[in-house]
Amino acid sequence: MRRSQLFTKTSKTTPADETSKNAILLIQAGYIYKVMAGVYAYTPLGLRVLENIKQIVREEMNAISGQELIMTNLQPKETWEITTRWDDSVVDVWFKTKLKDDTELGLAWSHEEAIMEMMQQFIKSYKDLPTSVYQFQTKLRNELRAKSGIMRGREFVMKDMYSLHATAEDLDAYYNQTIEAYKKVYDRLGIGTDTFVTFASGGAFTKFSHEFQTICDAGEDILYVHRTKNIAVNEEVLDEAVAELGIEKSELEKVKSAEVGNIFNFGTDKSEQMKIFYTAKDGTQQPIYLASYGIGITRVMGVIVEKLADEKGIVWPGNIAPYGVYLARLGQDELVIAAADKLYQELTDAGVEVLYDDRDARPGEKFADADLLGIPHRVVVSSKTLEQGNIEYKKRTSTDSSMETVESLKKLLTT
Repeated sequence: MRRSQLFTKTSKTTPADETSKNAILLIQAGYIYKVMAGVYAYTPLGLRVLENIKQIVREEMNAISGQELIMTNLQPKETWEITTRWDDSVVDVWFKTKLKDDTELGLAWSHEEAIMEMMQQFIKSYKDLPTSVYQFQTKLRNELRAKSGIMRGREFVMKDMYSLHATAEDLDAYYNQTIEAYKKVYDRLGIGTDTFVTFASGGAFTKFSHEFQTICDAGEDILYVHRTKNIAVNEEVLDEAVAELGIEKSELEKVKSAEVGNIFNFGTDKSEQMKIFYTAKDGTQQPIYLASYGIGITRVMGVIVEKLADEKGIVWPGNIAPYGVYLARLGQDELVIAAADKLYQELTDAGVEVLYDDRDARPGEKFADADLLGIPHRVVVSSKTLEQGNIEYKKRTSTDSSMETVESLKKLLTT
């Protein structure tokens, strides 16, 4: 991609109605556009980051036999009435609407009931279990307060997975397998060190749940962390969880955190409420065990910005950055243009994703944009570098640059 063809522009102006670092930087860099409080559009740059995050999550869910699908956002009232979760006093984040004939519908905030209703068409016998399905979908929740930029929105992208099992033991085994898969996800996203499996309230889901919380000053939760055991407790269930886990409060460190994932064990509650059963080996009808597992894709994008950004702008981990290299061409000299164009093509041919700044702009503006955008590597082609027969190279997180040949540069960027 050439900067001259990219419709988004960077801005030095701080958005007047934003206070969170992630929203300010993402808007200034042109990754997102604010439509209203808690609702953001994602530009081609922002979408590339989201797709890279989704791919990491997809790979880890596939590795534990998850099957990807996509459910509907429109939900019939009757599906959710059975479990009482249509009631606003039970779930207070529904967006509800009506068809032309006044039939009531809800805009999905989760999909447990919908999954169970669909799966009863395919799961008849113990031979059909276990199974696990997941999706990436835009969720809609009527949050009372939408704040913290893309870390808490009314419209957001989530990965939600649902596993169905014949026994509690089989569910527990998969539940623990998913915890390990989630740890791999956060490690690959660059926030694993500060992300903890957390004992928490189940809210509208179950009595208790496990959250994945990342230590973050911009977070909305208070966490009590046991670093030695690599576990944490949400403040809302501190007393109960300490007793359950057999740890002392004095061993815990109090920190602010942001929730980046959660998992819920429903047991057979949904199956029994909805009267959805399977035929066991002995021919009897038995309830299905259900668990659900969520990762906020857009939320984790915001947390990464909050955690890793510096005074110059965003700092993306290499595996989720929209591009691997920011190629800055300095000057309009024909030789410089030819050399930069050639390097752009060579890097692209080598499999390196390049954002090529081919604009007629000052060097300082290009360098500032490279830093603000958070691209992991910066490469400069100028009259000065051509005189030396080399290319200037600098990592986003480094203060020092080096002079490289085309071959040594390729090696740096592809290994």
